[in-house]
Amino acid sequence: MPDRAHAITLSDGVTYFENPPRFLNATTSQDGTYIWGATYYFTISIPDNAGEPLKTIVIQQESGASRAVFDPNKVAAFEGTRDRSGEEIPIQDVSFDARSQAISVIFDPPIDPGTTVTIRFYPVRNPGIGGRYLYGITAFPLGEQPHGQFLGYGEISIHDSQED
Repeated sequence: MPDRAHAITLSDGVTYFENPPRFLNATTSQDGTYIWGATYYFTISIPDNAGEPLKTIVIQQESGASRAVFDPNKVAAFEGTRDRSGEEIPIQDVSFDARSQAISVIFDPPIDPGTTVTIRFYPVRNPGIGGRYLYGITAFPLGEQPHGQFLGYGEISIHDSQED
């Protein structure tokens, strides 16, 4: 169990990370337009002194020439990075809001400080227009009223597929 002596909880019950997680990177297994079967990876590090475990991650498409669609039934998480994966991390719930372009991943149990986690998900297919696609990453600590901490943007670059 993490040391909660440093957790920040305000008098109104809102919980904050003492030191928020860090977004490390975003990558894709396939970067061509219209590709079926690509995998997107988003890696986050939760510092030892976070004060609270990580309960929820929200990944939201912020920009790009077209919208991506994701299957919430095909989201997984594991300890480590794409190249150095470890044990699978249990997920309580995943939802995809097509209107806001946000994927919400709720972990159960929450992920302890000192852990690096990679979230893996699959677009139905890559966007049909090449370009830079930016995804905002927000982390929420465990708590009755968690405050989301914006961690930054992950970029997935999609290149126009060329016919031979």
